[in-house]
Amino acid sequence: MAATEPIRDKKVLRRLAEYWLDKGNIRNYTLIVLGANTALRPCDLLRLTWDDVFDEEHDVFRSHISIVEMKTKKLKSIALNAKAVNVLRLYFPHRRGSYIFASTQGYEKAIGRVQAWRIIKKAAEAIGELSHIALYSLRKTAGYHAWKAGVSPVVLMDMYNHSSYEITRRYLGVSQDDRDKVYLNLALF
Repeated sequence: MAATEPIRDKKVLRRLAEYWLDKGNIRNYTLIVLGANTALRPCDLLRLTWDDVFDEEHDVFRSHISIVEMKTKKLKSIALNAKAVNVLRLYFPHRRGSYIFASTQGYEKAIGRVQAWRIIKKAAEAIGELSHIALYSLRKTAGYHAWKAGVSPVVLMDMYNHSSYEITRRYLGVSQDDRDKVYLNLALF
């Protein structure tokens, strides 16, 4: 079985999300955009509620998501960037129930991992990206693009709660091609 990979090309990521937007499915569009912009594990992403992202008392979106991760049981605070807030703002008028990713089978229930996986796979197939894109690709994509932008591996290790750089390196799919680019672009003399 092939490993899930990050989505390395931002155009592919955009097309993946826009597949659902073009179909008028804002929930699925939001799943992809929010997943890629928060780097949450699928189990944590899918259980997000509107209360996690929106302060009803002050009628404003929160600046951070604060959750206890299911896997690690650690408190995690994730800043919501402009893309994340904008997609939430777009979806907010269409919300049903308390979960952001509410099931159409019952709005007081979140979609499950299998359904979320189907959403990603259907969009990937529709845009002709049959490589190793799956639900975890969204989490890996955030770190991969942060790494490409120069974010320290130490910060990425902390972001993912990994115990070693080697785990983070494999997780992000740092490959021989990436290493080759470093050597080929060195022009020290």
